[in-house]
Amino acid sequence: MKKIFTLLLLAATANCYAQKLDKLTVEKIMRDPKWIGTSPSNIYWGDDNKTLYFDWSPDTGRETLYRISVDNTTPVRVSVADRKALSSENGDWNKKHTVKVYEKYGDIFLYDAAKNKSVQLTYTTDRESNPRFSGDNSSILFIRGDNLFRLNPVSGELDQLTNFTHSAAGSQASAGRHGKQANSTASASSQQEKWLKAQQLELFDIIKKEDKETKADEAERKQLEPKKLKEINVDDKRINRLGISPDGRYITYRLITRPKDEKRTIVHDFVTSTGFTEDIVNREKVGGPQSVSESFIFDTQKDTVYSPVISDIPGIKDIPAYIKDYPKELEEYTKRNADRDVVIEGPFWNEDGKNAVVVIAADDNKDRWIMKLDPATGHLKLLDRQHDDAWIGGPGIGGTYYEGNVGWLDNTHFYFQSEASGYSHIYVTDVNTGEKKQLTSGKWEVQTLDLSRDKKTFYFTANMEHPGVTDYYRMPVTGGTPVKLTSMKGGNEVTLSPDEKWLAIRYSYTNKPFDLYLQPNKPGAKAVELTNSVSDEFKSYPWRTPEIITFKNRYGSDVYARVYEPKTPDPAKPAVLFVHGAGYLQNATYSWTHYFREYMFNNLLADNGYYVMDIDYTASAGYGRDWRTGIYRHMGGNDLSDQVDGVKYLIEKYGVNPKHVGMYGGSYGGFMTLMAMFTEPDVFTSGAAIRSVTDWAHYNNGYTANILNLPYTDEKAYRQSSPIYFANGLKGNLLMLHGMVDQNVNFQDIVRLTQKLIELHKDNWWLAPYPVEDHDFHQPSSWTDEYKRIFKLFEETLKK
Repeated sequence: MKKIFTLLLLAATANCYAQKLDKLTVEKIMRDPKWIGTSPSNIYWGDDNKTLYFDWSPDTGRETLYRISVDNTTPVRVSVADRKALSSENGDWNKKHTVKVYEKYGDIFLYDAAKNKSVQLTYTTDRESNPRFSGDNSSILFIRGDNLFRLNPVSGELDQLTNFTHSAAGSQASAGRHGKQANSTASASSQQEKWLKAQQLELFDIIKKEDKETKADEAERKQLEPKKLKEINVDDKRINRLGISPDGRYITYRLITRPKDEKRTIVHDFVTSTGFTEDIVNREKVGGPQSVSESFIFDTQKDTVYSPVISDIPGIKDIPAYIKDYPKELEEYTKRNADRDVVIEGPFWNEDGKNAVVVIAADDNKDRWIMKLDPATGHLKLLDRQHDDAWIGGPGIGGTYYEGNVGWLDNTHFYFQSEASGYSHIYVTDVNTGEKKQLTSGKWEVQTLDLSRDKKTFYFTANMEHPGVTDYYRMPVTGGTPVKLTSMKGGNEVTLSPDEKWLAIRYSYTNKPFDLYLQPNKPGAKAVELTNSVSDEFKSYPWRTPEIITFKNRYGSDVYARVYEPKTPDPAKPAVLFVHGAGYLQNATYSWTHYFREYMFNNLLADNGYYVMDIDYTASAGYGRDWRTGIYRHMGGNDLSDQVDGVKYLIEKYGVNPKHVGMYGGSYGGFMTLMAMFTEPDVFTSGAAIRSVTDWAHYNNGYTANILNLPYTDEKAYRQSSPIYFANGLKGNLLMLHGMVDQNVNFQDIVRLTQKLIELHKDNWWLAPYPVEDHDFHQPSSWTDEYKRIFKLFEETLKK
């Protein structure tokens, strides 16, 4: 008995030790992240205004749906049966906000708020989607297949409003010479039949009589038959943005044509269940053929289809400014004098249906127009134009295929966000007079934007007090001083209850992962914590709160950064710069980071005597338009010089040894590491480049074309931005790490650079491939191997 008791005591003691994190190791921090705890996510309010739903796992189990109530804040797991009965968090409310129509499982449901009950309106094998109320709220509009339908929920009457048909042009013709002969024969046959019929009518009275009677019968039958829907043949194009005006007269839609000669990359998957190598058809490369968008208006009264008048758009023929660097191309552009391709979002109709607004983006993403649409003629009138020689972007603004935060305050005033002042702010325009008013201003950004149900108040998230702190504000739609509603310093992601009485806050701090809080919608009100997601083991370690500092770069701009200072610096006084990915992302904040593994690794480095700096370099989010576009046509320019200036700061402030500086980062951070090792070899001794872009001409179109234009129209930008052209500059120690099934930055990218290094006879580099990993690694064993190699690189090269 004594022996059994001793064993139990040892087991309990071991379990206690397992819950305490005394010393950081790569193996410990790179485990399945569930060891940290699972933060609440996908937060939304129920239709009763009291129940809050979120995905969560209070332990290390599978994440599933939970709920709390404002009356009972204890999280309760939602059963499968209850989940099935829930209405969708999305949907469209009627004007009185008493009934909501929504789609679930491909069918249409109607939720009655007074009865707190849903009724299923359709039950078909077809998928019904995008349900919404008609302008007078008497019927429900939805899409089935490619067509628009109208359903009367009282009578059950169903009308089809559009009749789109598909037929690929030329599909009936055979290829080559035989096809041409067949078409020619068919044409001759048709002419012969027409001539013979006319001859019969000329020669025989009986034929004339029968023909007259047949025509009379057809005329009578047409009068008796209901009017047929206009057939609109869209060939093999995809129908998109199908909508209708509040009065039902105008049906609007967009057609997307996919390029027929599109060539996509192939990703090879070597470790498969079949034992055979499998090929994954992946993405295009920048500059390849892109989809073309066309917008149309179908006037049901006139039974005609037409397009918005693109020639009404101011500057539609403007030539991008960078073309002036290429005189021959500039001459060709000038001679061509062509309209630029555009994408039209909308129209967005006001409540009475008398005004419509469209948001138009140039395909080159250098212009964004907000224009009033006359649906009867297709003519456009300018309300706002935002031009950028670099590219349109910023929070709430969007670009191609994204309209941003826009909407109606009343029947004449339309709101939107713009970077016209240099930072993303709220604007309102009168669509009749064209008068425009800026409602918010300052060197901060409006990052999210919502309109109250009564359309009298804006609610928005902004980094007003500090670039790295987000708070939630309210402000009258007429403007005025914003009122701050949140008070916890850090990251506040707010979901407002439908009745606008409560704030569900997903809150975090630098060293505290996200948890869920509930607060009354009042300034200064206390936020109550609803979840406690962080594990005891994670809490047991004294995680650093990195200092948020600023330093001046060589151009005099403030650069924000996190600094992890070691309690006991190594005698070699080494430093490591971590470079965040995505380019347009913010990491020097007071909130928990997307890069939580790197946060822990930076703590480990500091524990081992390193100074660590994490910089929001040029092009990072959160700092306005000029910072956002500061890498236009030169990635690895201002963004890299910020890193070099950061090293200078570390040397001057902390006495870091300039011979002992390293860098690491993934994706864009990996690209930056390559550029640092190749173009600043006297500043950086060692670098670890993870899943890095090595040649921007081989990355995707959506991201790259904004920043560098196209390889064949702006070759200069690609040559000065791609590490592969600078590989001969390598002097220090370079470790490259890349997933072989990477569908974002393809493994081909790192293979091409490897070949270049071989041809340059460089020998101070290593490549670690990961056969089962995509761009974002999933296997803890891969994360562990990766960071053990990085740590070893720094330990062996930065401390000597």
